Amino acid sequence: MTINEIQDEIIEEFGGFDDWMDKYQLLIDLGNEQAPLDEQYKTEQNLIDGCQSRVWLQANYVDGKIHFTAESDALIVKGIVALLIRVLSDHTPQEILDADLYFIEEIGLKEHLSPTRSNGLLAMVKQMHMYAIAFKAKEG
Repeated sequence: MTINEIQDEIIEEFGGFDDWMDKYQLLIDLGNEQAPLDEQYKTEQNLIDGCQSRVWLQANYVDGKIHFTAESDALIVKGIVALLIRVLSDHTPQEILDADLYFIEEIGLKEHLSPTRSNGLLAMVKQMHMYAIAFKAKEG
């Protein structure tokens, strides 16, 4: 599936709910469904700067694609990072760098997050882009 196809799927899932409490519950459920991050990756190096809660992000480069895993100690943030992983994981560095993450706006996430969570979301996206830039440089 392409990044845009995955984003469209997420928009459709969230579109089934009118109430933001239901959307928050979906986020929490998505976070809880995510496999826990291996303890060896819960390091200072993998902590994302700019997040109020603690978020660890691990990236592995396998067969030309980046595979992300992550965990957070906050339920909603865990759901947000689960969405980002679903959209960006297992794509090439170039696909990740070229991606327009329109689903964030479309599902109303941006306007329903506190300023600190919005900053955290941007920090997660930025970190994923940094990994893509680094792995792309290794390719070239």
